[in-house]
Amino acid sequence: MSGKPTGRRSKQDTPSRGRADLRRLRGMTEEEIAGTSPPELEDLPDDFWDDAEVVVPPPKEAISLRVDGDVLAWFRAQGPRYQTRMNAALRSYMNAVRRRNPVP
Repeated sequence: MSGKPTGRRSKQDTPSRGRADLRRLRGMTEEEIAGTSPPELEDLPDDFWDDAEVVVPPPKEAISLRVDGDVLAWFRAQGPRYQTRMNAALRSYMNAVRRRNPVP
């Protein structure tokens, strides 16, 4: 790896909430970026991403859903993006039921 800053420039220099600080990242070298990685990623083999596939999430559908107050309060207490976590919990349940009762 060279010590040069990475990649192309984008018109969108202002990160949105929960996104990478692109302006700061563009000024960093690959080594500096690698130095910010969590320890569990240090020993990944070089070919770790070779068979990776891009998975495009299905589009969301806006609905009105009534849930028990304590359930909503618990998810909200987990912090921002609680609706995404609710969706993940529902998806996990759906996948578990499908594994037990596969549709022919």
